[in-house]
Amino acid sequence: MGTEFSHLDDKGAARMVDVSAKGVSSRTATATGFVRLSAECIGLLRAGDMPKGDALSVARIAGIMGAKRVPDLVPLCHPIALHGVTVELEIHDEGVAIRAVTRTADRTGVEMEALTSVSVAALALVDMVKAVDPGAVITDVRVEEKTGGKTGVWRR
Repeated sequence: MGTEFSHLDDKGAARMVDVSAKGVSSRTATATGFVRLSAECIGLLRAGDMPKGDALSVARIAGIMGAKRVPDLVPLCHPIALHGVTVELEIHDEGVAIRAVTRTADRTGVEMEALTSVSVAALALVDMVKAVDPGAVITDVRVEEKTGGKTGVWRR
């Protein structure tokens, strides 16, 4: 059983994969997501008039912090040295697009860090706008691209 699934041992129990024999390589991951918001909320974001303050800055910082906490949140993820996290938020008529890029030189990839970054940024944004728009919806969180490691470049 353990030969088919790398996160299962020979008895079928969950385990952290041993990556110590893998080579260190430069790796990146890009993830995106979207927070659907009301027209009123979009107007307040564009004007910088959200009651709780600068929602986009709070979400950006939260996204960076989220990427750094992945091993604490996702049970089988390796703690890796993040060498860079970029979080961008862009206001659209229907909501806010979020894009996170994570970078490392390590033995395993940074896809979970990018996904967590987008997710935590989205959660922080919802927290900042919920008084104005309790119907905010987080959607379409996904990996767009990864580079490095054995599989090289992958793009959606």
